[in-house]
Amino acid sequence: MTMADDQRARLLEPSPFDRHYGLELNELGDELVRGRVPVQEHLTQPLGIVHGGVHAAIAEGLASLGTNYGVAATGEIGLGMSNQCSFLRPIGSGTIHGTARRRHRGKTTWVWDVELADDEGRLCAVSRVTVAVRPAP
Repeated sequence: MTMADDQRARLLEPSPFDRHYGLELNELGDELVRGRVPVQEHLTQPLGIVHGGVHAAIAEGLASLGTNYGVAATGEIGLGMSNQCSFLRPIGSGTIHGTARRRHRGKTTWVWDVELADDEGRLCAVSRVTVAVRPAP
């Protein structure tokens, strides 16, 4: 079964969920993906800092997009399999800047390291994301 061109195109843009929290792509490739998310009140926890789940979502979104960029042409898709985040510094305003670097490109899994930083370039969170590669439905 061949993936339709419109389905392939949807895999190379932020998902509806990614758009909901505000992910904007700056660079998309199968080795490097960069994006950003403006901090908004609905992304924060009661103390006014960005919720850890937002960091995890950004990391998985960038890694999945990069994997899809590399495999969509062959009729495959990337599906998040594992996401391990460490939070280093809070962000309460400005923009979250994400950079995902591919570390492993296997036949059935890709592994990415993702760094999330604030507007001053300070590292705020790191994540290791494993993406499963499967045939498109």
